[in-house]
Amino acid sequence: MVIPLAAVVAKASGLGWTQFWAAVTAPEARAALKLTVVASLIVAAVNAVMGTLIAWVLVRDRFHGKRLLDTLIDLPFALPTIVAGLVLLALYGPQSPLHLTLAYTRAGVVASLLFVTLPFVVRTVEPVLLELDDDMEEAAASLGAGRLTTFRRIVLPNLVPAIVAGTALSFARALSEYGSTVLISGNLPFHTEVATVQIYNQIQSDNAAGAAAVSTVLLVIALLVMLLLGFVQRRAVRRG
Repeated sequence: MVIPLAAVVAKASGLGWTQFWAAVTAPEARAALKLTVVASLIVAAVNAVMGTLIAWVLVRDRFHGKRLLDTLIDLPFALPTIVAGLVLLALYGPQSPLHLTLAYTRAGVVASLLFVTLPFVVRTVEPVLLELDDDMEEAAASLGAGRLTTFRRIVLPNLVPAIVAGTALSFARALSEYGSTVLISGNLPFHTEVATVQIYNQIQSDNAAGAAAVSTVLLVIALLVMLLLGFVQRRAVRRG
């Protein structure tokens, strides 16, 4: 893991600070990085909420089709991301059977990232819910606590470390996603071009050093966010 990451950083550092800064602050690179980070933050926030809710439904509720839903949650893990991009383009493109056109828009970028990152929070929260002791909830209920109070004071503190871990993973995946976005985004510079596509275009233009510079920025952002969320997770564990 360290060798290829170090190679990218070394390639970028060969530019020198002036050229490195020029490469990552070029208008197209800056726009792509901004879109990628903002979309990834939105995706992480949505996944933190919806992933927790879906995990709760899968563990605590009984309904027809539960096994099918549980299987579908893992589909983005098994499906090649370029195929996911084709599926999303078919659903939300100009000929959308749902009459919802998201292709070549920033909303389409967010939708594609949500599709490939949803399982991370669900699958990290689900085991914690399965192992959660029901006695604590029953004791809280016997003392007069309502369902919302029980969830907020008993259940949620136990889930926070898992939610944070899943959120960090979904953010990192969204930050680095290429296959599912390359088709539905249309790769319009300054509008829907994400950083990974911009990196690929730099390679195609024989600018490997510039691509390495943008890649290094993505790497630093991912590491900083993972460290921050890891700190929050450790604090939550200590408080629990």
